[in-house]
Amino acid sequence: MIVMKFGGTSVESAEAIARVCEIVRARLDQQPVVVVSAMGKTTNRLLAMARQAAAGHRDEALRECEELHRFHRAEALPLPKPEERALLEKFLDEHFRELAELLRGLAILGELTPRSLDAVASYGERLSSQIVAAALRGRGVAAEAVDSRRLIVTDRRFTQAAPLFPETNARLRRELLPLVRERVPVLGGFIGATEDGITTTLGRGGSDFTASIVGAALDAREIQIWTDVDGMLTADPNLVEGARRVKTISFAEAAELAYFGAKVLHPATVLPAVEKNIPVLILNSRRPQVPGTRIVAESVACRNPVKSIACKRGITVMDVHSTRMLMAYGFLHRIFEVFDECETAVDLLATSEVSVSLTIDNTERLDEIAARLRQFAEVGIEHRQAIVCLVGDNIRYTPGIAARTFGALAGINVRMISQGASLRNLSFVVAEDDAPRAVRALHEEFFREVDPEVFE
Repeated sequence: MIVMKFGGTSVESAEAIARVCEIVRARLDQQPVVVVSAMGKTTNRLLAMARQAAAGHRDEALRECEELHRFHRAEALPLPKPEERALLEKFLDEHFRELAELLRGLAILGELTPRSLDAVASYGERLSSQIVAAALRGRGVAAEAVDSRRLIVTDRRFTQAAPLFPETNARLRRELLPLVRERVPVLGGFIGATEDGITTTLGRGGSDFTASIVGAALDAREIQIWTDVDGMLTADPNLVEGARRVKTISFAEAAELAYFGAKVLHPATVLPAVEKNIPVLILNSRRPQVPGTRIVAESVACRNPVKSIACKRGITVMDVHSTRMLMAYGFLHRIFEVFDECETAVDLLATSEVSVSLTIDNTERLDEIAARLRQFAEVGIEHRQAIVCLVGDNIRYTPGIAARTFGALAGINVRMISQGASLRNLSFVVAEDDAPRAVRALHEEFFREVDPEVFE
């Protein structure tokens, strides 16, 4: 059994969904379970119309809802068998009617709670899973859409819910194991429900997480993440023209890269797979013949010290200086208590005896954080920064990495330096405008020659 997850760009149109159907058909002998994201930019559009409605712009939200309805009809209705088309059309009409009623309710209330946001956001995957299942049947594949909200049981942290694994695993085994022997289940990723049936979402990258949860629960042979790139690369191809495909990478390296800006994979994706030692493959739905990247539990032997370079933009640096000459007992505790209570994660951290520098990518509560820190410290803030991160299991064993890194960066001001506790990443902060030049210089330094067993 395999789990095949298809991202938004892989199901963005009738043409893209037809490609997905052929990819699934070619793997029917492996008993696939299919997980799909919402079509294209549907989730962003749903969230935007929810905010419009709650802000009092009801008519604009309803117009956007109708436009999204037309888009889904135009792309979906050519896909199923003629005898199923009317059923799919009815399904789309009913769900968009429900969505319009929900938007009207938000406009009356004039507020948008996390629970309401999840209810609106869930429509993307609820629609796409039905559409893809109908398209598969239209091409002769026995397929059945399964509502993920019946299977993925979560806590009540709306917009970023966490699965309750014992109940989730039990439901997945009970519902999917008998089904997969006879047909292809198609689930919407990203969505779940509380124990009492209230719709939730798993947060950013949640469809990847769904695929991993399903794969781990069913003891899948592998989990395939189908996207629009050939796999994990040595750098962002938008920044580096000669970026190479990484054939094999460890779970630990992949998680570091994902956290520090590689958008191919969500960091949480690897967690259930790691526990079960299930390989994760990153594949390109537009070029299914490319072998992609295989992510495995163990470290991968490689002659290059660096596997890939990640870049995370939109970073804010905060400098927190003690108002006393020496760092007082409890200074760090007080700092991180503020971030904890403001539910804001810190990316990088560097400390000296009297100051702490740290980076955040979520500035939603920045003013509140700064005000609370200024009660006991001086605070400086710099926006428009970027984290550049070298990742590789060999970094910890290779002398001279720092010298090569900062030699390559001659002429670029490095704002902050941090080596991860795992010792497999070396990260630093530069101005956002300097990030592309920094990544290109480092790629030239570390990937002038590559190990052909690991890179292509």
